[in-house]
Amino acid sequence: QVRLVESGGGLVQAGGSLRLSCVASGSIGSINVMGWYRQTPGKQRELVATFTSGGDTFYADSVKGRFSIARDNAKNTVYLQMSSLKPEDTAVYYCKTRAILIGRGGFSDYWGQGTQVTVSS
Repeated sequence: QVRLVESGGGLVQAGGSLRLSCVASGSIGSINVMGWYRQTPGKQRELVATFTSGGDTFYADSVKGRFSIARDNAKNTVYLQMSSLKPEDTAVYYCKTRAILIGRGGFSDYWGQGTQVTVSS
């Protein structure tokens, strides 16, 4: 199995910054993509940003220019740097990876437990 552990969430005023971290562990043979999603009560979980094994990145329109995703392959870690935060960014942020375990022949998706980000007005 793959385990994802998020950290870095908290309470911040509008206009402030936070950096989220997600560390993947387990018998990982290959990671196809790592990314971040977020969810608020009453809404579907939405994609925020992804970083593929080929180096491609994707950002939701709502966070372009404010959020930045990065990875450290040596540490199996993905980061989400969030700047110019707005109250509407308040959500539980989840890390996800699509990976192949050593000895297996297909990709599976794995999720972290989430970290709360609250932005005050």
